[in-house]
This record gives sequence, C-alpha cells and structure tokens, in this order.
Amino acid sequence: MDANGIPYDMWAVVFRNRGDAVVDLVPAPRSPEHSWALARIRVHASMVCASDRKILDGKFPATAFPHIPGHEFAGEVVDVGDGVFDIEPGMRVAPEAHVGCGECERCLEGLYNLCMNYGKPGHWHIGFTKAGGLAEYVTLPVKALHKLPDNISFAQGAWTDNLGVALWALERGAMRGGERVAVIGSGAIGLCAAQLARGLGAASVTLVGRGERLSRVARFADDVISDVQARQRKGQFDLVVEFAGTADGAALSIALARRGGRVVLGGATGAGVELSGVDLSQIVRGHLDIFGSVANPKGVTARALELLRRGLVDVEPLITHHFQLRDFQEAWTTFTERREGAIRVMLHPVEGS
Repeated sequence: MDANGIPYDMWAVVFRNRGDAVVDLVPAPRSPEHSWALARIRVHASMVCASDRKILDGKFPATAFPHIPGHEFAGEVVDVGDGVFDIEPGMRVAPEAHVGCGECERCLEGLYNLCMNYGKPGHWHIGFTKAGGLAEYVTLPVKALHKLPDNISFAQGAWTDNLGVALWALERGAMRGGERVAVIGSGAIGLCAAQLARGLGAASVTLVGRGERLSRVARFADDVISDVQARQRKGQFDLVVEFAGTADGAALSIALARRGGRVVLGGATGAGVELSGVDLSQIVRGHLDIFGSVANPKGVTARALELLRRGLVDVEPLITHHFQLRDFQEAWTTFTERREGAIRVMLHPVEGS
C-alpha cells in the first residue's frame, strides 16, 4: 500500500478490446503529484450506461483499448495534488464527464463540452478517453468534481452527470413555464428530463417510450404513452426532447412539435444513426427550431444537482438493480437485455456500500 493506505492494485472493469469486457486486477492510480489539480477518488457507487455499450461496440473512435469505462459515479476524495484547495480528502463528490482543454474557442465560450481539442492532451472525457469510475479508484481533474449535498447519498450522487445532461437539453430548447413538453425515450436521462421539466413548471409532460418499464415510471410524467400512441398526437407540443437515440425517435420528435415549436435531439451520441424519410417541409413550413444537445457545461450540472437536493427529482426508483463490482458480467447482461425492466444498474466497488 502507498502512504495513504491505498493498495497498488485495484479491481476494475476493463474493456480489453471491442466486445471483450472483464473484471481484472490493474494498477491503481497513484497519488496526484505536486501542484497537479487532480483528486484521487475511492468510488462508492457507479452505474452502467448505454454509452458504455457503444464504447464496447467500438462506436467511439477516440476510445483506445484497453479501457476502464464509467462516467456516472460518486465517491470519496482520498487525496489531492498540493495545489488543490477547494477539494479536500474526505469530501463526497461526483463528476461530470467533460473537462475541456480550457484554451480553444469553444472552451473560452464556456462550452467545454464542445472542446475543439477532444481526445488531445489537456482534454478529458471521463470514462471515454480517460479511465472512468467502474473501478475501486479513479483520478480526476478537480474541475470535473461537484461536492455532494449532505442529504444526497453516493447512489443518488452518481446521477450528477445524467441530471446535467437532461437539464442542458431542456435549456437548449429554451423551455418555459406553462409549456406542453414531450420527452421521447424512457431511459434514465429521458426520465430525468421528464422530472426536471415538471419541476421547472411545464404545464404538462408526456413521456414516450416502450417496453415493461413504462408501467413503472408513470408517476414521473402527466401522461406516459407508447411510440405508437404518440403518432396520434402530431403537432401538439411546444417542446420535444429526444433521448431515444434512434432515427425513428428523431423523426417522431419532429412530427410531434407544433408549428413554431422546438425539438432537441440528444440521444444519438454514437456514430451510425442516420435520419432519412423526413419531409423537410415539416421543418421549413412548420418553422421549427431543431437543436442538437450533447453533454453539459458545469454551471448547468451544478443547478441540476441543486434541484436534486431540493427533491424536485427522484432518482432512487430509477436504480433498479444493485451489484458488487465483481459481478459486473451479471450486471452488464441485466442492463443490456433490460431484464426485469432494468433502467439503471448500479455497481458498488466498495464492498457493502
């Protein structure tokens, strides 16, 4: 063990190559060096995301194998670099996934989620281009970290990045109180978006999805319908936010927006999903605003975490399964096959947490 009592090796999920995932013993991250703005975290709760499946399938070219995934997690600070003052050992924290280079045009605009130096030195995409939190320990830039409020558990804190992504999509669509909002996609981020829209004063929130989970999430929206039923409601919504990640979901989103309405597409983060068969006159003559939305700037994530603290979002029911880290293969199968209506599968690297 090192001077802080951290073992030199740790257990982690390792994507060894495309389609090849194992739990393996790997070198643990070392204590941050002098003056580095880094913090080493002991991970208490970490979730599996659909993006992890895209990474394992090779749909993120910037990810180099072998790779430790995981971008939805929370833990306790073990130690920090000597130049770090705001983050201290013992603090409970959770990250957002993007840390920009801080120097390119987009970063200087505050949009470091659009960093022009993606994947290059100085840029971090936690769990994508850098080692993530499906492990016992991870070292992160302190710029990525959010302190967890006292009333937020590690399990709840693991939703920090998801909540930021969902809130940013609503803000991209300029959601206003009293509007009719539809959310396409009943996955984790879609369910966060539906709750946030309600909390921010939407007149009504309609959640569109499919499968067994719909009956389990009815309380998170004013109306929960299937994609087939949604086709009967064309042109009825002021704002449509899509997190399905499919071409059909994007086309349905455009169809549901009223004339002069707004559509935010946020689901297709991996390459290979192409939109065809949409009559462009729907957009042109419908005077629609179509936005893409990816990730989340830090100020947005901090506001989302505050809404969680105030109880305007409830993430506990969305954690449908719990596993120890060593049981990753079972957790992965449960998530990817949507067993028992799985929404989010949580792993606990710290035994008993």
